Amino acid sequence: MKQWTAILLVAATYIGTVIGAGFATGKEIVTFFSNFGALGTIGIIVSCYLLTYFGTKIMLISAHIKAYSYKEFNDYLFGHTWGKVINIMIFIIVMSVTSVMLSGAGAVFHEQLGIPYFVGIITTILLVFLVVMRGLKGLFAINSYIVPLIILFGLFIFISIFDDNPSLLLAPFLSITIPEHPFWTISPFTYASFNVITAMVVLVPLGKEIQDEYVLKWGGFLGGLGLFILLLLSHFSLLVNPTTFPFDIPMAEIVKQFGGLIHILFLLIIFSEIFNTVTANVYGISRQVKTSFGIKYNHAVLAILLIIFLVSQQYGYGQLLSILYPLFGYIGLLYLAVLLITKVPK
Repeated sequence: MKQWTAILLVAATYIGTVIGAGFATGKEIVTFFSNFGALGTIGIIVSCYLLTYFGTKIMLISAHIKAYSYKEFNDYLFGHTWGKVINIMIFIIVMSVTSVMLSGAGAVFHEQLGIPYFVGIITTILLVFLVVMRGLKGLFAINSYIVPLIILFGLFIFISIFDDNPSLLLAPFLSITIPEHPFWTISPFTYASFNVITAMVVLVPLGKEIQDEYVLKWGGFLGGLGLFILLLLSHFSLLVNPTTFPFDIPMAEIVKQFGGLIHILFLLIIFSEIFNTVTANVYGISRQVKTSFGIKYNHAVLAILLIIFLVSQQYGYGQLLSILYPLFGYIGLLYLAVLLITKVPK
């Protein structure tokens, strides 16, 4: 594999892992950034710098210690005893987030297409199983197609909104108010910590498989840059449409104004993003379960899919995201602190 091809695949896989249900639908962006108006833009800059730095560092450490899954990675960071505790915590977080993603797939089918929630979830699970069984090659394959489409569609929405009236971009910055709740100052850090922890299940095996430092560094940089661009495009589009904030899928409410065909295409993009992240998470967790319990990979995959299916049936998508994502972000701050002081081994 040529170096720049590998770099682009690493970047696409990083982007595809982070932009799941919350990102694609806009709900996550509203919760962490757009709720705070123009000040959310500062949060996006800070969080994307952190995502680039920590994401790259995880891959580099993993490449040096040859960690098969995040179990070995956390044993290196925290030691064997505390590593077990951290591994359990991350397992719970990633399983919960993957359940939110699956719930998001159901929400897309039900809220936007009128198809039963259950059908959306079962369809997603079957597709995920087929891709995960192909391993890292399956992840590379879907990211190489889905991520460019996501970027192009994000640009289309942005240009469609601001082409006729570019001054709309400035409107949110002309009346900046400091939010009463201090969460706006912490949100960039909680957003980064939450996404670093969930993306780690893919970044660790990615680092081990690639090994090339040059590829990992540039892949991490371009991945962070791509996330920054996508976040800004969605954030600005949402800022000028604040009435969409209460919806479970606010971006879909914006896209409706462009006609039925564009709306259907956008729903396909959202579903692709959700499917992409569920696949990445199931792949990473299954590797960890395989090494921890000594079971076959395909059995681990089936067990994980069954668990997230059961959890996704208990709560609604919006309810899960609004409560769990910020909570996991606070929990992850300690993890980022430890990762910050850990040096990449020679």
